[in-house]
Parts: sequence; structure tokens; C-alpha cells
Amino acid sequence: AVGDGDIYLGSRTRDEMLHLVTVTSDVDPGAAYLLNRRTGEVTFLFRPRPNLPREHLARVQPVRYTARDGMEIPAYLTVPQGAEARGLPAIILPHGGPWARDTWGYDSFAQFLANRGFAVLQPNFRGSTGYGKAFLNAGNREWGTGAMQHDITDGARWLVQQGIADPARIGIMGGSYGGFATLAGLAFTPDVYAAGVSIVGPSSIITLLESIPPYWEPIIRIFSVRVGDLDVPADREMLQAQSPLYSAENIRAPLLVIQGANDPRVKKPESDQIVIALRDLGRDVEYLVAPDEGHGFANRINRIAMFAAIERFLAPRLGGRYQEDMPDEIAERLASHLVDVDTLRLVPATTVSAEDFAPPVFDGSAVRPGTLRYTTNMQVMGQSLELAGERTVEAAEVDGRRVWWIIETARTPMGAIADSTLVDAATLAPIRRVQRQGPAVAEMAFAGDSVTGRIQAGPQELPIRARADGGMLADGAPLHIALATLPLATGYTTAVRLFELMGGAPKLHRVEVTGTETVTVPAGEFDTYRVEIQPVDGGGATVIWYERAAPHRLIRAEATLPAQAGGGQATTELVEG
Repeated sequence: AVGDGDIYLGSRTRDEMLHLVTVTSDVDPGAAYLLNRRTGEVTFLFRPRPNLPREHLARVQPVRYTARDGMEIPAYLTVPQGAEARGLPAIILPHGGPWARDTWGYDSFAQFLANRGFAVLQPNFRGSTGYGKAFLNAGNREWGTGAMQHDITDGARWLVQQGIADPARIGIMGGSYGGFATLAGLAFTPDVYAAGVSIVGPSSIITLLESIPPYWEPIIRIFSVRVGDLDVPADREMLQAQSPLYSAENIRAPLLVIQGANDPRVKKPESDQIVIALRDLGRDVEYLVAPDEGHGFANRINRIAMFAAIERFLAPRLGGRYQEDMPDEIAERLASHLVDVDTLRLVPATTVSAEDFAPPVFDGSAVRPGTLRYTTNMQVMGQSLELAGERTVEAAEVDGRRVWWIIETARTPMGAIADSTLVDAATLAPIRRVQRQGPAVAEMAFAGDSVTGRIQAGPQELPIRARADGGMLADGAPLHIALATLPLATGYTTAVRLFELMGGAPKLHRVEVTGTETVTVPAGEFDTYRVEIQPVDGGGATVIWYERAAPHRLIRAEATLPAQAGGGQATTELVEG
């Protein structure tokens, strides 16, 4: 009834007579059907990508080849539709993770490249999941110059041996670990590749590991076993030798580097440093940076601009085709994201400290109990989401200590969100916080310059442990209420340490009252102070408009969502209270 493909059962009615069924294949990103078990009828519902010309998609073939040490490597080969698999320009497309895998089915990157005339090989190099524990563990400590990279190189050479690829026109491209593998391929096997595209790829394993936030303790332990331990001198020496950055002089092929400025996993300096190194060596390097993206591009216009940059980069170097024209909106976005590499400089670590600002003096007596109702509009990944929420402040006494109890709730399609924080009634320093959304819960205890706790999501539990050089505030409602008690006036500036759960560590933020504005929201028109809050080491600013009249209610707020949450913007406005 639904044709060939992989069949997935989705939601069903309580009596299990009606089922949603999704069918996908290598040449079909999916179609949804309604299965009526009582009548046996199958009804087509919709396609998530109805405008995709499926008749132009290329078949994906599972293949296997033998690595240099005899290990059999599974992979997927996509050949341009209608083309003979002989002497083609080719792209090696290693997956990210690296503890993940490619699967048979629709892959937008592979199909895009095949449509542009490239044969595409997606190797599941050792260290990939899905082929047993021995295959996974065979990738331990084998980055860069090790067997994981050899498997990728051997895949490129297999394409040549089979006559599929022209040895002079092989490129390599990937994201995250695939971006690292791209840089490693160019640095350690420069005779194999004629071009490379690194998308949010780390250039140094050492700086990558040093950037992992401390509260990711289980992940740090995984990296110590599977990659290397920075605290062991021999491991650090090994990791330096495996890192493309320190062999940049060997890179001869042209390179396109693509980066999200807000990437929390592979931070922008990872890309900056390899681009600068290659520029200083006089190599052919191009750089594309999206200021509103994180670990991979989510915004539709940004993604199209990225693909436009990729095909224009690859075509003259490998011989594939590209689309010369594009809508003005895409051309403008592409132009704005391209970086003049001659102007690029490594930003040194910030030397700004809290001592550079007048210390904030919070006045807990200025807080007023009550309930305010807000609406929040979130623009994430091209989608718009409206949330209704409430913020309540109550006076309480806990363990003989006077506190303000700050409760924030919101209703979302993914379930209700509840955020409860106790702060000291006088200083507004956070004491305890509990955040819940569906089955996930985060619990935090604050004690001066430290915060401890846990994140529980189903069976998985992650610890929270962070320390700052001084006291800190909790983000969200506790921060907003504390700032409202400052002596707000145009030109007033201070700094606060702010603990953000997704960031994992306290960060110093500059707070400045930039002026006054009249703002209209659902609750009415208000005369406000405009307050900007921005990390001193760079990053997106949050802007809050506080009512000028005491107790300085929050009237409107605009914030850039963290990259971990998909990026985008959130606008909150007062409705009632």
C-alpha cells in the first residue's frame, strides 16, 4: 500500500485501531499515512517536503571495503543519477559524533552533492556505533593520525581502485567530527584530497577538550577513555600530534571553513585558529561565519546560503556543477556571512574582571510580592512558538531565613515548565532552584561562590558542579527581579556573575542602562529604562525594558536563545499584573 522503504509506526489511538505510519527511503525523505487496522485501509496524509523533486534523487548503495590492516569498513555510496560510476569527481563525507553512524536512507548532504555531479562515500569508520562493541572500541585514541582517519583515507583510495573516482578530483567534507576528519585528511594525507569543507570542525583536540564545561563530567570521562587524557603528559603529546592545527603547513588543498558564532561544542576559535594559520601560510582558505548559529545551521536562509557557498567552492576545484543565480535574500545572507580572512584576528582571553565595574548593590526590600502574566514568542529554526506564562513572587521563611520565593510557569506544546527559586530576602543571592519540564528536572544548590546539583532526564543523571570568583545570580526570573532593584538610571553600569544551566559555568556579564524608551505591550504603554546585559567575553546580548516607576516591573525582554536550544530569538511581553 505504501511502496518500498523503511516503515515506522508512530502515534496510535487508545484502541490501537488507527496508526500513523511513516515511510522513508534513500530517495524519499518520508510520507505519512493513516492505517485503519479495522478496515485495512491505508490513507495518504502528507509529505514533510512536498516540493522536493524526488525523481531527481540518487540511489544509495551499501558497500564494504577492506582497510589497510584488514578491518572491513561498511559505507554508503551515492552515485549521481544517470551517471556512469567511472572517473567521477567524488566527496568523502565522514559523519559527526564520532560515536554515531550513517544509515541507509535519505541524506540531504549526500543527495545535494550527488545532484551536483559528485559520487559520495559515507564511511562508517571504526569508532562508529551500530557494528558491535569491538568495532566501536577499535576507534579509541585513533583520531587524526590513527585508524579512524586511515579508514576514511582507505575509502577514498577504494573509490579510485574501483574506477569510480578520478584521483585528481577527490574532496572531503563533514560536520563536527566530520569537520575534524576533513582537516585531518588535508593535513595528514595531502596527496589524497583536492579540496575540503570543514563545518564546525575542531582543529585542535587539545583546545577542544579544554573547552568542555566542567559539569559535563560523564562526557569528560568518555573523552579521556576514547580520545585521550589531557592530564597525562604522554596523552597530551599524542593529541597534539593528532591535531591538524599543528600540521597546518602540510595543508595544500583549498579549504572552506564554516562556523556558527555561538557554537557551544566546537567554539569559534577552533575555526579561527586554523583559518589564520592557513592564511599566514599563504594557502587558499575561505571562511563563512553565521552570527546567529550554533553547532550546525538551523535557520533556513542560513542553510541555503551555506549550500550555495559549498557548491561554488567545490565546482571550480573538483569539477562539479553549481547554480549560478540565487534569490537576493540568499545572496545578501551569503555576502554577510563571508569573512575577509585578512582581517581575522584571534581574540585573546578576556582580561575584564568584576573589579573593573562598580559592584552591584541589590535591595531585596524593593521586591514586591504578586503575580505578573507574560507572553513569550520564540523564533526557533524557522518556527514561531507562542508561550503563555506567569511569574509569582512570594515572601517566605525557610530554615529560619527570610527568603523570596520566585515561581515561573509556562505552558508549551512539549509540556508545562515550572521553575522555582529561593533567594535571600535581603541580598537576592540564590539559595536553591528546581527546574522541571516533563520528565526532566534540574536541581541546584547555591552557596556563595559555588553551585552544585544534578540534571535528571529519564535514567540519565548528570552532575552540576561550578565555581566562580565571587557570588553569582541565577539566570531568568531571579536575574530579572534582582536587576530591577538596582539604582537604574541612564548611564548606570555594573557587572554580575550569572550561572546559566546550559552554559554550565558562571560568566561575568556587563549590565548597562542605555537610555529610556516608550514601549507598547499587551498590558499597555509604558515609560521604560532600556537595560542591556551581555557577556564580557562576547556573545548575544539580552535587552530588558523596565518600567521607570518603582518597583520597575519587567515590561519587555528580547533574548538570543542558546545554541544548545537551537538558537533563535525569544521576546517576552507583559500581559497583566
